[in-house]
Amino acid sequence: MNNLIRVLNFDNSLFNQKRLLAFYEPEIIDLFDLGPKARLWMNRHVKDAIEARIQKNSISKINLFGSGDFHHITNILLNQIKDDFFFFFFDFHPDWDILPPRYGCGSWVTEALRNKRLKKCILLGIASEDISNWNIQAGNLSSLKNNRLEIYPYQHAPTNVYLRRVPENVSLEKQKGSFCSKVIWKELRTKVLADFILALVKQIPTKKVYISIDKDCLRKEYAITNWEEGLLSLEQLLQALKIIKDNSEIIGLDITGEYSPISVSGKFKGILSRLDHPKKNFADSLNIAAISEINERTNLKILDLVTA
Repeated sequence: MNNLIRVLNFDNSLFNQKRLLAFYEPEIIDLFDLGPKARLWMNRHVKDAIEARIQKNSISKINLFGSGDFHHITNILLNQIKDDFFFFFFDFHPDWDILPPRYGCGSWVTEALRNKRLKKCILLGIASEDISNWNIQAGNLSSLKNNRLEIYPYQHAPTNVYLRRVPENVSLEKQKGSFCSKVIWKELRTKVLADFILALVKQIPTKKVYISIDKDCLRKEYAITNWEEGLLSLEQLLQALKIIKDNSEIIGLDITGEYSPISVSGKFKGILSRLDHPKKNFADSLNIAAISEINERTNLKILDLVTA
């Protein structure tokens, strides 16, 4: 893997991580002027403008691009891959909505699955209510067909799905009723993680792997984000990454889940941003220096592992 590290700067959050910048000396691509337009979602014009600034660069890089509000930028990077590949992503949310907007942080996985080169996608560590009884109605259930997408929550209660077909899928058990199917998730907390991740890697159809990490999948002692607190420990994340690294060819990796003050363009996006983000955030009790210290420490451990 090319160890060249790149910061796609949408929100200046990585500039507070001085040790990371000094040690790795990453390439910086300035996208700050597009940040308010790209945060949470973007239109095609903004998407094209971002692509134009980064398209000359190789995908074989490690990309850091700030808040998880920009996680949909991952799809721009995935579209640069020319070979068939397998996709692991770690996230608190599934990001698989079928509702608009098309280029958004809540729907980017659905958009990514349009890519024929993406052969299989596995989500690890989710714990959000986005796959609960009513929220799942907006989810891309059809992507579960033929195990194209597998979802392994860290912990989640069974989900009732009303008036929608749930395909057979190895990552869940299904109890079918007349108007409702009950989904029983195969939780990570019940598994020996090392054995489980190794089994996943061994059965993938291609050894070329892309990894995306949203640090909101981690507990708050390891990551302070613009979103809820996850349930994974950093040790568990690093263990999974090492197994993937040792048994595949990592062709690209990105990290989101920094914290940054929310700045969006337009009143409509501002209203939806306030409704969508958690009303109470642990970050509110900390200053930027303390937040950056926690996030930088985790970033450095991830980078140390994947660049070794």
